[in-house]
Amino acid sequence: MPLFRLMGEPIMSRREQIEKLLRADPNDTFLNYTLALEWDKEGETGKSLELFARLMTHDPPYVPAFFMAGQLLTRMNREDEARQVLTEGIQHARQQGNEHAAAEMTEFLAGLVDL
Repeated sequence: MPLFRLMGEPIMSRREQIEKLLRADPNDTFLNYTLALEWDKEGETGKSLELFARLMTHDPPYVPAFFMAGQLLTRMNREDEARQVLTEGIQHARQQGNEHAAAEMTEFLAGLVDL
């Protein structure tokens, strides 16, 4: 439900603003990533995972999507899927030279092994 300003103008939610920007450029990777984060914040985990999955299949795959999807799957008690996503994410991060992301996902994955 939109919020309203004193003068009656609707104020768009963050998600609505992102969706508006995506109408102009539906393939914008970062906007799709931020929309997935917003869906997660709003409790729409299915929509969020769907967007993360699309970003993971981009060429090249969008590495942050792997980490966020792994965290989301863990919160949903889907640890086996989270492990798989994180393992793939680590591989893609290394292929793209993103050692920082690979290290973060490796650390998170190590914590899942203990569960």
